[in-house]
Amino acid sequence: MTRQKEITADFLKIVDENLVDVLSGRSEEIYEIRDVAELLHIHPRHLSNTIKLVTGHSPCSFVENKILDIVKFHLEENQLSIGEIAKMLTYDPSNFTKFFKKYIGVTPKEYRENQLNKKETAIA
Repeated sequence: MTRQKEITADFLKIVDENLVDVLSGRSEEIYEIRDVAELLHIHPRHLSNTIKLVTGHSPCSFVENKILDIVKFHLEENQLSIGEIAKMLTYDPSNFTKFFKKYIGVTPKEYRENQLNKKETAIA
């Protein structure tokens, strides 16, 4: 089990580093499972199975959740347009909206408006 935990830790580290690189402009793409597997010199199926065994979740769920956390942060900060957030995370704006709505249940615009309304209500 030690090797499996090591693979999982390495996977999470690579995902975090890749997202930092994307956000800073040092990389233009978010890694897919096969990219991380290649960096770890293992088969993508082995990586997926190992992550699922150790965590109980698919590798994609970790990437998606990290992206969603970044998006929510930027939507709540209200300093970047939704298009800029999408572009920063290498998404086409329409695909970005579909992705966000699939997991959060509302569009990025609706999410931002809800968060701004909550802040206004808390201040009043």
